[in-house]
Amino acid sequence: MKKIALLGWLLLVSLAPIQEKKITKTGSISFEASVPSFEEIKAKNNAVTCIMNTNNGEIAVLALMKGFRFKIALMEEHFNENYIESSKYPKATFKGKIENFDVTKLTSTSKDFTIKGKLEVHGKNKDITSIAKIKKTGSDIEIKTDFNLNVSDFDIEIPSVVSKKISKKVSLNCNFLLK
Repeated sequence: MKKIALLGWLLLVSLAPIQEKKITKTGSISFEASVPSFEEIKAKNNAVTCIMNTNNGEIAVLALMKGFRFKIALMEEHFNENYIESSKYPKATFKGKIENFDVTKLTSTSKDFTIKGKLEVHGKNKDITSIAKIKKTGSDIEIKTDFNLNVSDFDIEIPSVVSKKISKKVSLNCNFLLK
């Protein structure tokens, strides 16, 4: 009886879809909010976590706001204290899905996929749709995407004193090598 139960359990387990997850803790997100003729406003975070379920294309990203590095320390301080309020809103998250994702069809040549999901920044959520370039690199998966955000969508206030020096539209670049 025990052998039959064990055999039945093994059969069920072998038929159940295996959830394959790929992850990185060294993904990068960079952003730019520069305005021509003024000082460059650019930052990069190289410690972004991204996890993906290769069976269904679900994806989640976590970036700690204090992980963004600027060329000028004062900009970093203003970003964390005055704009993004990192002590109150310490992280940005994205939860979504890569549409029509099939890991078996990935090759070493990038293919365009649509990613849809919710981005949370500064305590506010926004639906995001982005085109990502995804490819296989050995047994790893590489994801690259660029998109723009409006600071007003996340209730990030730019003081009038510097409003002409900071773009209200932020350009983001995301790179993940999932292992």
